[in-house]
Amino acid sequence: MKLVHKDIEKDNAGQVTLIPEEAEDMWHTYNLLQVGDSLRASTIRKVQTESSTGSVGSSRVRTTLTLCVETIDFDSQACQLRVKGTNIQENQYVKMGAYHTIELELNRKFTLAKKCWDSVVLDRIEQACDPAQKADVAAVVMQEGLANLVLVTPAMTLLRAKVEVTIPRKRKGSCTQHDKALERFYEAVMQGILRHFNFDVVKCILVASPGFVKDQFISYLFKEAVRQDCKILLENRPKFMVVHSSSGHKYSLKEVLCDPAVTARLSDTKAAGEVKALEDFYKMLQQEPDRAFYGLAHVERASEALAIDILLISDKLFRHQDVATRSRYVRLVDNVKENGGNVRIFSSLHVSGEQLNQLSGVAAILRFPIADMSETEEDSSSDED
Repeated sequence: MKLVHKDIEKDNAGQVTLIPEEAEDMWHTYNLLQVGDSLRASTIRKVQTESSTGSVGSSRVRTTLTLCVETIDFDSQACQLRVKGTNIQENQYVKMGAYHTIELELNRKFTLAKKCWDSVVLDRIEQACDPAQKADVAAVVMQEGLANLVLVTPAMTLLRAKVEVTIPRKRKGSCTQHDKALERFYEAVMQGILRHFNFDVVKCILVASPGFVKDQFISYLFKEAVRQDCKILLENRPKFMVVHSSSGHKYSLKEVLCDPAVTARLSDTKAAGEVKALEDFYKMLQQEPDRAFYGLAHVERASEALAIDILLISDKLFRHQDVATRSRYVRLVDNVKENGGNVRIFSSLHVSGEQLNQLSGVAAILRFPIADMSETEEDSSSDED
């Protein structure tokens, strides 16, 4: 997704202009749209024309319409998005108030205007427009003197840095020049990894090379991490995976990603964090039920008590048509973030999201146990009696 223009006032009203660049962006757009928003986009309309002789003909014309959104239809298989609504801006082909359905197209810009842009929607735009946010997998494809640092997003491969260092050949009786240059090269690659890879987002880092370059680099990397006390590398050591490639050029990444060992490891990176959070919730529900809550009323009570450590919430809830209900969910997310908790918004297209939807779509793992809510509710109702 590409952000062309953003104009949001202090009262949170405003508009943004976006260009969807890949099929996944249609899913993001579907989560941004709400009934009552206004959408301006290019579309095709069948227009009837009457000639001077009175004969009626019809033709299809491309025009730009502004609709007040009434229904939103998303096809998850084809990743197509259709938006139906009434025309709210005068147009030579379409009357005011006439119905029209726009099918949003890839690489064609649209402008979305809302009366209130909340934090969840703005986060969604940031996530959709930042390629680094989606890059679950990073790779270092290298050979002696050359390394390509790459981010692999679901739809593209993004070259973040290229490291080139001239390495002299080993001479008879002396390898010092060669070894010094190799160390300089490894240091430059290490700095590149720290600068360009966001370890909070990247779930797996592939280090690929022909021969033993990858093994020598990994041993250098963690020796230096211990010497410099670089906690970020030491904490993320399990994310590094050593694999073979035929060269250090970017095109070798294709054969790396086809490796069966790699595909097994990467099969669920996109949803791995969500699956783990949901597993932790179920474990907590079995072992310490007072620290695992689900259902909006109970989770809100826990949020008021500043008890939420991890909030699990489905993106399906933010598509609720009732503004008051939707703002209730947004308020819950904002409160948890303000109080230092983690918020995981699950995609309802993932298996983990479907499971969470069966638990009312909202659940929380607490920092400390809270006595069973149902008991407190019964007590309060008996007091009222």
